[in-house]
Amino acid sequence: MDSTFFAICMLILGAALGALAAGATYAMELRRMARFIRERQPRSNARLTVQAAAPALQDLAAAVNAELDRAMEECIAAQRHTQEFQRDLSALSHDIRTPLMGAKGYLQLALDEDSPQGRQRHLSAATDRIDSTIVLLDQLFLYTKASDPDLALNMQPIALRPVVERVLIAHYPDFEERGWEPALTFEDQGLLVQADEDALARILENLITNALRYGASAPVLAQQTQDGRPVLDVANQVQDPAAIDPTRLFERFYQADASRGKQGAGLGLATAAKLATAMGMRLSASIRCNQLVIRLHLSVE
Repeated sequence: MDSTFFAICMLILGAALGALAAGATYAMELRRMARFIRERQPRSNARLTVQAAAPALQDLAAAVNAELDRAMEECIAAQRHTQEFQRDLSALSHDIRTPLMGAKGYLQLALDEDSPQGRQRHLSAATDRIDSTIVLLDQLFLYTKASDPDLALNMQPIALRPVVERVLIAHYPDFEERGWEPALTFEDQGLLVQADEDALARILENLITNALRYGASAPVLAQQTQDGRPVLDVANQVQDPAAIDPTRLFERFYQADASRGKQGAGLGLATAAKLATAMGMRLSASIRCNQLVIRLHLSVE
């Protein structure tokens, strides 16, 4: 009886000592973890480790490290965004400053010109430079508006073909000037898409303007079905396909050096992509032989 009681007491004492030891180990590990978090540098890649074989502490360390990883990813994304913003701001500053400096130069020439005809020629050139700056600022405004997450859209079923035809007719003088005749084919003549009509027209306007500015041939527009969903392709020949990176074509201020550097500021396609996303659509681009093909993935739901 006494020996049994003694064994039970020893078991209880052993359990108590074990609990005290485990508690001390937990306390030491928790203090070490707290010290690591308190002293860790914000940009450090160091991660929390566990020296005790305790599942609960390991779970805690894994959760802390997951938060550190998430914070690091957010920091990297913020740095990338800042770099992109600085790059875009530099590009925008250049695009605005160049025509304004040109206008200033022509105005100075006009002041120094004695001939009325020469003065008028310089003033006309200055006006052209100022007009190009106004166009750029208008494009920037449209891009900013399209990027607004609270952009109000009147989504409803829209007949696609009439909208495409109106945009093409509006550019008839531009096509005639180049001797181009755009081609238009529709797999579904009565296709209805779910869209805001003004936003859809702006997308098509920007795609056609892009083809006119940088294309080497008349655009070919083709509506078809791809993977069970309707798409609209706008394709045209380009002079230097290798200079175009289709994966970057919809980035703001993107301009391919050889084929896209003479006109525009790289905002038209970026604006179109933003509007497409806002309406549940998508734009993609590819190079096929010597053709640039921009595809509008339509929404019918």
